[in-house]
Amino acid sequence: MKEQILFPYLEIREKGILEVSDIHSIYWERSGNPDGKKILVVHGGPGGGSHPRYRRYFNPEKFDIIQFDQRGCGYSTPFSELRENTTNDLVSDMEKLRIKLEIDYWHLFGGSWGSTLSLIYSIKNPSRVLSLTLRGIFLCRKFELLWFYQYGASEIFPKEFEEYISVIPHDEREDLISSFYKYLTSSNVELRSRAAAAWTKWELSTSHLIKKEFDFGKVKANSFSDAFARIECHYFKNKIFLEDDFILQNIQIIESMPTRIIQGRYDIVCPVRSAWDLKKKLKNCELTIVDDAGHSMSEEGITKKLIEAVKNLENSF
Repeated sequence: MKEQILFPYLEIREKGILEVSDIHSIYWERSGNPDGKKILVVHGGPGGGSHPRYRRYFNPEKFDIIQFDQRGCGYSTPFSELRENTTNDLVSDMEKLRIKLEIDYWHLFGGSWGSTLSLIYSIKNPSRVLSLTLRGIFLCRKFELLWFYQYGASEIFPKEFEEYISVIPHDEREDLISSFYKYLTSSNVELRSRAAAAWTKWELSTSHLIKKEFDFGKVKANSFSDAFARIECHYFKNKIFLEDDFILQNIQIIESMPTRIIQGRYDIVCPVRSAWDLKKKLKNCELTIVDDAGHSMSEEGITKKLIEAVKNLENSF
């Protein structure tokens, strides 16, 4: 049913590599109508990478769909690299990409960490953003990180949580993000591999309303899980390199920006509280809570509402 909701598979129209620093180069691609409305897909993680499926949320006749892989993941290089990898670096990369593609203004579409980065980019570049379509709001506040990685979600998924922390010695569990960071940046390949698998499996195992099983087996360095876990933990260990509550403290800059939020009622990764707090601060925002969904954008209710939200952009702005 979900596959019928999405638009048909779409080929890439144009792609390239953009050098953004002495170390990093990022992958980008475009699909759809070159004369259509410009919309940038901002993927999650950080460290998740873009995906061909994301193109299928947009009418290819109406939109010029732009995707990119953030530093250290997907087709961007160097893979799983933590140096020169901060929130401000990613925001700067988005601006460099906009200039490279000669786009004056664009719509942003992002979920989870993609919602975080979309909001921060908009706050720092409000004149370049026409609208925000967001899912699974994550404001990266301290209590949100503690909820998911330390205590809270643990009480809803106790078995999965025990598997997650099993790779960390008992005397190092007081600050799990810091402990995982120690192992994810270890020169010991075995420790790094086990930590990456545990971190990634914890997030994916809690992302759906109806639980899905994941078996990572042995995670290798420079695999998806390695980059995903290392880059996420790197950002969260460093409080995403911004002061706590940065988004809400600066939200007045974009309080009138047209914003649509799609949020799963039973999102354990990014609970509804953050979407609710954000909605209250915005003057031109529509919040839709999907009662039969969790965190994943692939869930049917989330997919339907995201496509409806994007369709509303077709004849506006």
